[in-house]
Amino acid sequence: MKAVVITSPGGPEVLKIQEVEDPQIKDDEILIKIAATALNRADTLQRQGKYPPPKGDSEYPGLECSGTVEAVGKDVTRWKIGDQVCALIGGGGYAEKVAVPTGQVLPIPSGVSLQDAASFPEVACTVWSTIFMTSKLSSGETFLIHGGSSGIGTFAIQMAKCIGVKVFITAGSEEKLAACKELGADVCINYKTEDFVTRIKEETGGKGVDVILDNIGGSYFQRNLDSLNVDGRLFIIGFMGGTVTQVNLGCLLARRLTVQAAGLRSRSAKNKAQIVREVEKNVWPAIAAGKVKPVVYKYFPLAEAAEAHQLMESSKHIGKILLTV
Repeated sequence: MKAVVITSPGGPEVLKIQEVEDPQIKDDEILIKIAATALNRADTLQRQGKYPPPKGDSEYPGLECSGTVEAVGKDVTRWKIGDQVCALIGGGGYAEKVAVPTGQVLPIPSGVSLQDAASFPEVACTVWSTIFMTSKLSSGETFLIHGGSSGIGTFAIQMAKCIGVKVFITAGSEEKLAACKELGADVCINYKTEDFVTRIKEETGGKGVDVILDNIGGSYFQRNLDSLNVDGRLFIIGFMGGTVTQVNLGCLLARRLTVQAAGLRSRSAKNKAQIVREVEKNVWPAIAAGKVKPVVYKYFPLAEAAEAHQLMESSKHIGKILLTV
């Protein structure tokens, strides 16, 4: 099969399409003939040599895909050859085929095309496992999403609105703010021209928000804590602003704050399967009802993975970037 190979750690130009061995499936896995995969920030880190795949997962980048079942292991009961599916994977999405544990496979959501379904597994599993399963975001609460126009952000806005949450977002351009507003965000803050802490305090009568989803890390840590309401929860899923910072811990105790962090890729197959089950039960009906829609900025053919990475690293996109196979 053909796959996009990281020929050496470096810039987008190190991504080359090559002929490689077909993956072999285990008894509890299915082989998916890939229709599309979606880019994630983690792919750019892997390309730079900073985020290797977990042991046993494919060495090729790509954390989610959609496609058609081509083979099934002898212990697989739910899926059969010819089924159209999408999946959360530890690697291997930038290829023509991938082997996936059956617990990480999902049906194509009703009303979504086979290609566009590739935009959902990673964002849905990330947002549901962090903000809903762990931080327990619930109806009537307030929620701040940093990077509201990202793949994660555009999904999180829609999902939070589904359950009756007031949504705040930060983004860096008027175009991105307008896109987030259209998806349902209530308060849109341009982090380049406004201090988000001040604006949140103004909008919440000085209280702050209940939950924050943060992909910045160090440089936002103190300001995130300052933006939280009593019993507020900060969930960190990325470190685009670094991993080291100085912080005044007094507010944690004074306002009973909780700081949480997690990745998705390094979790066990059992844990991923549990998240996927929850996503199918809670998120898929919202997609089928048209309340959560795929937000795809651009499609590239697999051979143009380097150009797709350049676009992602420019941060000009809104929503997801897809590679079609």
